Amino acid sequence: MPVDVEGYRDYVGARLEPLRRTAYLLCGDWHTADDLVSMALVKLLRHWPRVSAMDSPDAYVRRTLLRVWLDERRRPWRREAAWAEVPEGPAAAGGTDGAADRLTILALLAELPPRRRAVLVLRYFCDLSVEETARELGCTVGTVKSQSARAIEALRGRLVDVPTRIEEVRTDG
Repeated sequence: MPVDVEGYRDYVGARLEPLRRTAYLLCGDWHTADDLVSMALVKLLRHWPRVSAMDSPDAYVRRTLLRVWLDERRRPWRREAAWAEVPEGPAAAGGTDGAADRLTILALLAELPPRRRAVLVLRYFCDLSVEETARELGCTVGTVKSQSARAIEALRGRLVDVPTRIEEVRTDG
């Protein structure tokens, strides 16, 4: 069966950015997210004739992306992490634009185990129901509920431990 390349290009073109954002939320790194999306799209192309006939090709691609990420996390070189200390940035003049809050949340999200992180991303970013999330992860509804509750509790506990930013006040004179 010949592959409908134009249909594949249209599908990928319309969904590339949401796939990248989902991959970024899963792995926390844009370069790795691009790699994950590339691997998922290669697998999609391989099965495009079958997937294009499905009712929900988005679910197939999301599950493929999730499995590619989980497989990548199991690789030995992914277990090693090198972190350099990031210098403190300048304090905001009047208020925060939310970037610091987003970075804090992303850092806390990165500390969660893969399954809990996947549950949070699928439930609250991809806006899937508990049942859809369970189907994507291949687990029970109860597991999704307990994993999301534990993940949220862990995020709340860690968020309380994050020191609040103290803005410097300058006085001229």
